[in-house]
Amino acid sequence: MPTILILEKYRFFFNSREELRMHVHVSSSEATAKFWLEPIVSLSNSYNFNTKDLKEIQKIVEDKQDEFIITWKQHFNQ
Repeated sequence: MPTILILEKYRFFFNSREELRMHVHVSSSEATAKFWLEPIVSLSNSYNFNTKDLKEIQKIVEDKQDEFIITWKQHFNQ
């Protein structure tokens, strides 16, 4: 599970070979979430993040979407 970014209290990472659709996982000390990277950034699922945190995380993922997609393609040799 390579970490691709640590920002504030959030760790962004991939789960190797979990599924083919591009996505990023996010965790903090007691919560996790998964965001799709395409066709648009959207929440797939979450556990224990509040609405405020999810909005903040979604904004980060939207801002870093291109970077995450490039990193995904490099990591998975696409």
